[in-house]
Amino acid sequence: MFSHETRTDPHLAIAEQATDKPAPTPMRSEAAGDSAPLKHVAAATSGDVPSNSGPVSWQTAMKRAIRRSDDLCRYVGIDPAFAAPSAEGFPTFVPLEFADRIKRGDPSDPILRQVLPADDERHEVPGFVADPVGDLRVSQAGGVLHKYDGRALIVTHGACAVHCRYCFRKEFPYSELNAQKSKWKPALDYIRSDPSIEEVLLSGGDPLVLSDQSLRTLVEELESISHVRRLRLHTRLPIVIPQRITDALLDLLAESSLMTWLVIHANHSQEFDPAVVEGLTRMRRRGIALLNQSVLLSQVNDDVESLCDLSKTLINAGVQPYYLHQLDQVRGASHFWVPPEKGLELIDQLRTQLPGYAVPTFVREQSGQPSKTLVV
Repeated sequence: MFSHETRTDPHLAIAEQATDKPAPTPMRSEAAGDSAPLKHVAAATSGDVPSNSGPVSWQTAMKRAIRRSDDLCRYVGIDPAFAAPSAEGFPTFVPLEFADRIKRGDPSDPILRQVLPADDERHEVPGFVADPVGDLRVSQAGGVLHKYDGRALIVTHGACAVHCRYCFRKEFPYSELNAQKSKWKPALDYIRSDPSIEEVLLSGGDPLVLSDQSLRTLVEELESISHVRRLRLHTRLPIVIPQRITDALLDLLAESSLMTWLVIHANHSQEFDPAVVEGLTRMRRRGIALLNQSVLLSQVNDDVESLCDLSKTLINAGVQPYYLHQLDQVRGASHFWVPPEKGLELIDQLRTQLPGYAVPTFVREQSGQPSKTLVV
């Protein structure tokens, strides 16, 4: 059914950068180089659930992530019978740092629901398709998606910090459209050829699965293009594995000649623990602009209390609530659907409880449209 990296696990090369030596502090582990040969990476097997022994590098955190749904159930203390087999090509992938925020013994936990495969994923529902936002229709050379005027997106890598079961790119052909494989050249050539592109978005997968040095190389190339003025990174890593916020990454983002935004993705206040807040605080103190995008998800955040708590948690950490997305209708995610009418009611309730800057804009992405569409 799914085609997301069916033959090669994109996390393996990242994990190969890891050292098993713990970082000095949770927030200061440094990325290794990209050139190490690919070797076998140990992962959890049924009945052999990993343990979180303390702070490790972010690459080691990727290496030791849970890769089986029944192991995830065991790790959080629920009956493995709750686990459905992962859909072919889109396996379970949950780092321990994220799994540790799941309430033990609670099968309805809002984090667990986002990452535990469900039988509902296998149901074919009309309107839920492989490419719900039309990414392939706007695909250009070298992994560039050019959907909106003035902005272009580079698909930097096929790996993510965590496999969210509602991911709208779960069937994206990363193996063919990974810009890194071509050393960025076709993507950079495309951006150089179009002077209307003033802003470049780095996405994936997740751009922060690149090492600090690889990311620096790409950013420096973008800085050399005279008409590119702004840079935006869309990432889940500061939430899922907060030790990814290394000193080298902070230096890169804070010192870039491009106006830089970092857009995180969190859906529930429970996703924030002290390490996450510390990482966000370090970025904010270096002057890095922080935004958050959420997705409206059934039985995760489709109530005013959850959304209000999320917005308060964000603004208290110096993060601007940016978008609340209507779920992209990707195949296998229909059980997360919340009617837009309910979303509008929730936004109206948020306006009575929060300052205006803390209320996200409720939008949907529609294939072929020139911008995000307000839900009204």
